[in-house]
Amino acid sequence: MPFVVSSPRRAARDLAEAARESDRGEHVHLLNAYSIALADRQPDLAAEAFVGDGWNLPDGRPVSWVSRIRGDRPALRQIRGPQFMLDVCEQGVAVGVRHYLLGATPSVLEALRRSLEQRYPGIEIVGVDSPPFRTPSDAELVERDARISASGADIVWVGLGTPKQDREVARLAASLPVTAVAVGAAFDYAAGTLKEAPVWMSKVGLEWAFRFAVEPRRLWRRYVFGNARFLRAAVQHWSAA
Repeated sequence: MPFVVSSPRRAARDLAEAARESDRGEHVHLLNAYSIALADRQPDLAAEAFVGDGWNLPDGRPVSWVSRIRGDRPALRQIRGPQFMLDVCEQGVAVGVRHYLLGATPSVLEALRRSLEQRYPGIEIVGVDSPPFRTPSDAELVERDARISASGADIVWVGLGTPKQDREVARLAASLPVTAVAVGAAFDYAAGTLKEAPVWMSKVGLEWAFRFAVEPRRLWRRYVFGNARFLRAAVQHWSAA
């Protein structure tokens, strides 16, 4: 899977500017070890969302570690999803980026809107949408697209969980001239409804352990099996390179 090589701040600036200026759909994915493990297990997911003309950004320390071990020049630098969303919101104020929030519950979306408006005075949030957790019908997708189009959004932030959100941003980019970004738990972090790992844990690559400790019942399969599959895939592709 191709990755964008950049720094966190530069990637945020480039995305904000591209979203405001582009007249075509773009889809953006923050890929971590779990995302890559899923793509290794589900080739259709990789083909649909991760391989092509989208932006794949290296979220998660293990992805950047593998890049350095492989000897990539330049090596991938981690672009952490929750901070990336905040950086784009900050950078977007100056160029008038219009944001749309898709995902989570109504209460989380309201808290997220308030948080972003307090952090970044002048930010334009032109719509929010809390879709049902079930699979939407074709008619509901058409209605969703119509709401987004009518809002005039430049960026649609999608927090529906992996891999659902990755398929959705690819679909949105194919349907509308918007930049759709899959950001996972970034909504909850920015809204203050989910506690983030201490900075030192993020810096040494242990954010996953903190999340596992906070939500063990929900995340144990992801980290036990997902991390193992990621390592196996990394070794196999490294050996084949």
